[in-house]
Amino acid sequence: METKELLKKVRQLEIRTRGLVNQVFSGEYHSVFKGRGMAFSEVREYQLGDDVRTIDWNVTARFDHPFVKIFEEERELTVMLLVDLSGSQFFGSQGQLKRDIAVEISAILAFSAMKNGDKVGAMLFSDQIEKFVPPRKGQSHALRIVRELISYEPKRSATSIKGALEYLNHVLKKRSIVFVISDFLDSGYETALRIAGKRHDLIGVRLIDPRERELPGVGLVTFRDAETGAQRWVDTANPRVAAAYQAYRRSLEDSRRSTFVKAKLDSIDIRLDKPYMKPLVDFFRLRERRW
Repeated sequence: METKELLKKVRQLEIRTRGLVNQVFSGEYHSVFKGRGMAFSEVREYQLGDDVRTIDWNVTARFDHPFVKIFEEERELTVMLLVDLSGSQFFGSQGQLKRDIAVEISAILAFSAMKNGDKVGAMLFSDQIEKFVPPRKGQSHALRIVRELISYEPKRSATSIKGALEYLNHVLKKRSIVFVISDFLDSGYETALRIAGKRHDLIGVRLIDPRERELPGVGLVTFRDAETGAQRWVDTANPRVAAAYQAYRRSLEDSRRSTFVKAKLDSIDIRLDKPYMKPLVDFFRLRERRW
């Protein structure tokens, strides 16, 4: 993509999402993530009613009477966007690709972080880490992330959510807000997700194209796997084939939902045939009420 065309696309996306950021997230953004962590501030002498778990035993031993640690809520957030760029993200039957929606949602989250003075970073992944942008503050940094999301051409087409989460656990030590934006058409990531969810406030953003949920009954059709390139003839008019496919899709969705529930993590379903703002707003408001 030419630089001029890229900058134009970035500018258009910034304008299109600015109103949404101002309207939806300006008042709710920080209140949604109150549990982001506590930072050590100072010590003081123990008082009746203090939690004994906060006793600083080193200081207590030095002065021969109890002292407790005082913590303050961290004011600065770190938001990390894990964006799936595997082959299945380049599918879309509703006028936009999954990747297009992923870019728009990522832009909204990046500009929200920027607006609130927080750090934001991004990891673009397939079955390898395609691009890692370390978290930083500022408008120019948020715009850089959006440029990468729009222009980056992935080198691989397969998916490894497990690999992305393991890399995240390795490089991001500070507790962060992590959005994993993917269709989650993958398996074997359950343990990595659970570990990442204990270290970070992790939210799954699942992109769903309704055309993928059922086969169109149009007879013999050649299907190609967007991630492996494998092709197969399928009789879509065969009721048994259609039923088997629907059962398979349901099992995938049930497995993904169960994985997040067991890990006690939040997730948002984004359907490509419906405006994505409603589920995003509903999620933020639900989190706000929960706190």
